[in-house]
Amino acid sequence: MASADRVRRLVALVFGVLLLGVSPAMAESPFSRWAAIVVAGDWHAHSGGPSEAFDNARRDVSKELVRMGFAPENLKQFSVRPERYKDTNPAKTEPKVIYDALVSLTAKAPDGCLVYFTSHGAPTGVVVDQSILPPGILGTMLDRTCGPRPTIVVISACYSGIFVPELGSDNRMVLTAARPDRTSFGCGESDKYPYFDDCFLQTTPQAKDFPSLGSQIQACVADREIKEKMAPPSEPQLYIGPQLRPMLPLYPLPPPGATKGG
Repeated sequence: MASADRVRRLVALVFGVLLLGVSPAMAESPFSRWAAIVVAGDWHAHSGGPSEAFDNARRDVSKELVRMGFAPENLKQFSVRPERYKDTNPAKTEPKVIYDALVSLTAKAPDGCLVYFTSHGAPTGVVVDQSILPPGILGTMLDRTCGPRPTIVVISACYSGIFVPELGSDNRMVLTAARPDRTSFGCGESDKYPYFDDCFLQTTPQAKDFPSLGSQIQACVADREIKEKMAPPSEPQLYIGPQLRPMLPLYPLPPPGATKGG
């Protein structure tokens, strides 16, 4: 019933925009009642030295999500060193804190979920400060908070393809930076962003919806790795559940320069 209500609201929104001639920038965003979290899971480069790459991505991905129509009051950022970034007011990157935020956000933003992690990865999961968050635990967190609502999960980390089998369900889209057996790139001390996050930020203004965004990110990452002579290729993974696939075109992304209304 809740899913049917969401579809009816989206259809009404789309037809209202078409009939009234309201510009996309002025229309209410289909993401305005979505809960969103963006997590930077580490502050070290692959060398062990310090790196701002993950926190840079956290900050700028969050900013881009707001441009795309996610409401700032329904979006929470997380950092391993939150005291350094008072301008964006992130919470501490800890699994319990992340879960509690999802509980709170999904209670007030019931239409969908977007979960974005940028960090190092391991064959067993994604780095979350001093621990590894495995796919099974993240899946349980999402089951208990986002439940059956449309959910988009983005994992920017080495080996992040391991999340697809566990998280891939009918109502979810899962986009990862690498195959289960491959590393991703761009986590050095001097990198502004990991390659995958950089491609997310480059391609969102051109993408018409999340499925096309996923495909464009895959192409962008492949081009960057060829240009930088990185091998073997990371091969970002994209999964879209059969229930969600026909719904995603009803969630259009705004064009470059547009800011969706909340």
